[in-house]
Amino acid sequence: MTVVPGRRRGSAGRVAVDHTAEQDLRALFGQSVAVFASFAGPAHVVEAANPAFFAAIGEEHARTGLALAELVPGRAGQGIVAILDEVYRTGEPYTGRDVAVVVGAGTDAREAVFDFTCEPLGDGDAEVTGIRLIGVETTQVTQAQRLVAEQRGLLEQIARQAPLVDVLDGMARCLENLAPDQVLVSVLLADPDGLHLRHGAAPSLPGFYNDAIDGIATGEGVGSCGTAAHRREPVIVTDIAADPFWADFRELAVRAGLAACWSTPILARDGGLLGTFAMYHRSPRVPSDSDLALARVFADTASLAIERHHIEVAKAEAEARAEAVRDELAEALRAEHELRAEAEQRAEAAAELTARMRAAAAAQATAPHPERCQLGGPTGCAAPAEIKIADSWGDAAWGCPDHAEEAILNVGSVFIASEELGGLAAYLNR
Repeated sequence: MTVVPGRRRGSAGRVAVDHTAEQDLRALFGQSVAVFASFAGPAHVVEAANPAFFAAIGEEHARTGLALAELVPGRAGQGIVAILDEVYRTGEPYTGRDVAVVVGAGTDAREAVFDFTCEPLGDGDAEVTGIRLIGVETTQVTQAQRLVAEQRGLLEQIARQAPLVDVLDGMARCLENLAPDQVLVSVLLADPDGLHLRHGAAPSLPGFYNDAIDGIATGEGVGSCGTAAHRREPVIVTDIAADPFWADFRELAVRAGLAACWSTPILARDGGLLGTFAMYHRSPRVPSDSDLALARVFADTASLAIERHHIEVAKAEAEARAEAVRDELAEALRAEHELRAEAEQRAEAAAELTARMRAAAAAQATAPHPERCQLGGPTGCAAPAEIKIADSWGDAAWGCPDHAEEAILNVGSVFIASEELGGLAAYLNR
């Protein structure tokens, strides 16, 4: 493990990190470093230069008295040499903004961005004899500007309620493009119980790897992400091959070509676990301050997107429950209306039967036992009158078994009036 100055040393292969938002901004925007060099003659021989200039072209070339083309051979030096040639030929100063220059050599080569000015130097006859170069490397500033633009786009997606999978996938690709070194980004989402992590986004990791870690538990020693989720703090594994946290996943990581993993927990505003944000590398690596700052910035963005997604899901579920309650209420009201209508119909039937019984009671003055049913309604009933029923008011009527039963069911005070005439037996044995 490589120890990073200014950080607490943790267990093998890990670096514990403390940070503030101000430190993140400083790490992302960086410090401007002035570059100075003085060249002589048409070959642009380096007469004097500050350490920043030699650092830009490669520390092994920190020598004066040599032409710039000798110090930076090949394509790396062609761009700046061409600019110096033009200034030397015309005698006109040159000012460049956001000029991309390849600095360093071999595995240390990188593309840097500079703002610089080349001023012609001359003797008393105004003949150009050399050039003075003064510049500032703006690589970090340029990257920070790109970061701000990308962040703005992601925030607009979140505000438009774009699908969470699209936001997380775009965020991962954004960081992979912004990082100066090759990085593979993964976002895992926490289950509601916080005990497992599910696949969220990992556009550059192999499918078999994403499938294998989908659903891993959160806990101490469960890789970088499981441990970061459990601890609620970043876990920086600089060498997967040597780190005990990766004992159960080492073969999987080797198969996927992964050698380092820096994981940052994604936390809600109340401290709850939302997921993890991981940056993988193909070779063992210790993160720089800007690497860690990028991880925190994107973890915060992921937190915003996931929380917004949870709010929208909860809102949709609440609306679905409310809709279900409205449907149940509508069904209950419909049933109530049906029952009310049925009750009204029964009341009307009871009133009609009561009126018939009164009319039948009056008719019995002349015919105590009529031959035909007296309870059959306005059109009458041709069935024999077999059962005599009466109500508590003393009104009685003769009816067939069907109409007598209808009266007993619908008029609460009606009872069978005469056992002797076989009415009860006829009712029970109908």
